[in-house]
Amino acid sequence: MASTLLSIQVIPKTPNNEDSYPYVDKAIEVIQRSGVKHQVNPLETTMEGELDELLNIVKEMHVALTEAGSPSIISQIKIAHNPQGISMNKLTEKYRP
Repeated sequence: MASTLLSIQVIPKTPNNEDSYPYVDKAIEVIQRSGVKHQVNPLETTMEGELDELLNIVKEMHVALTEAGSPSIISQIKIAHNPQGISMNKLTEKYRP
């Protein structure tokens, strides 16, 4: 079982005030390529894995957005860490029918 959940919302500044959604899509592509378990939600994406691995993905997201032309990025991050294990399913199972 993974030890960490990390939820991230990226807020990229865009050249010429263009739409930010294509940049957010690029950030999500980084998560998808990583192979970690994740869930895309309307305002943030949650990943499940080991802390170092997830923080490296955040770094890769910032690199990808910068390379795509974003002059700056703000990321809002929430981390839940439990060395004994934690999972998205376990935290939300009581809310499912």
